[in-house]
Amino acid sequence: MRLLSCLATCTLLGSFAPRASASDLYSYVDEDGVLHFSNAPSDRRYHRVKGHPTTGGVYRADSGEAHARTLAQTGGSSYEQFREHVKAAALKYALPEELLLAVMAVESNFDPRAVSVKGAVGLMQLMPGTAQDMYVADAWAPEQNIEGGARYLRVLANQYGGDLVKTLAAYNAGPDAVKKAGDAVPDIPETREYVRKVVALYQAFKAGR
Repeated sequence: MRLLSCLATCTLLGSFAPRASASDLYSYVDEDGVLHFSNAPSDRRYHRVKGHPTTGGVYRADSGEAHARTLAQTGGSSYEQFREHVKAAALKYALPEELLLAVMAVESNFDPRAVSVKGAVGLMQLMPGTAQDMYVADAWAPEQNIEGGARYLRVLANQYGGDLVKTLAAYNAGPDAVKKAGDAVPDIPETREYVRKVVALYQAFKAGR
């Protein structure tokens, strides 16, 4: 299985330059080693993750709407309690742990009880059909939700030859939307925002921030 290519990601991101008016994403690590994210920082320890807007929600192609949940509304939840599940899923599906954490941060801000207006649930925000396709019996169980999300990312990564940008776009908007866009990122503001946010956090995790 081919690993996701960070080099391909960096190259493709050139066409997704952020708007000057977009808000920024901030992060900090507290005294317990917990990483926090917000687009409305209230603590002096936050520092800006440069160059990536955080406005907009998480788009689902079958809903036509954005999630109501944002990073600022959910607050900085800890991912450490799920770290072993993340490690296991990353190893099983040959994915970077940092990528799974980044997707979880944007999808649910590490809240296993998160639910979208259209029924996507859990840490990786699995839609019911996706959960079933990924053999997830209980999408509310963190271990199963993380593995289901990781399995789906692996399926998409294989489909797009390891192209991280297309993989994330398909995870967010669906493979049909990517196909209709000519095997490219759909011209959907929420999806483009989503890709930028996940990549920003992926890079932050890799850098240890």
